[in-house]
Amino acid sequence: MLQEQGVVVAVEPGAIWVETVRASTCGACKAKAGCGHHLINEQQSGQRARLRVPSQDSHQVGDTVNVALPEGALMRGALWVYGLPLVLLFTGALLGSALPIETVDASALLGMAGLFLGFAVNRVMSRRAGHTLAYQPRLMPSGDDSCQAVVIKPASQ
Repeated sequence: MLQEQGVVVAVEPGAIWVETVRASTCGACKAKAGCGHHLINEQQSGQRARLRVPSQDSHQVGDTVNVALPEGALMRGALWVYGLPLVLLFTGALLGSALPIETVDASALLGMAGLFLGFAVNRVMSRRAGHTLAYQPRLMPSGDDSCQAVVIKPASQ
């Protein structure tokens, strides 16, 4: 689970809106001097992101909550968003190159058609998956439930 701490900024029936601050992870990386992500993170670090999180619990504006997203959902989403248009782009280009059309570049036309078809399929699927709980962020327990840690020491002989 990918977890982030945020603050409740709005409450609506069945859900809350949580605002998180994007933190840069480049501080722990040794390759940041030559990395393009470091430059992007310098510009975006500290920006706020708002998430709609389904919740049946009672929350107040200003509450601090932990929001989690399953790693598998993130990987599947990235695969659909990036992979499907690329696969359809190459499939269209290969199909276009196999056609005996010489007046226009069928490879380029069918490749672009496949790319836009991939974008359209992603749009339709994102609207359906937006209501699926597997792709929704969820609230995690904060860990401050008044439990005490127990330290077990080895018995001395």
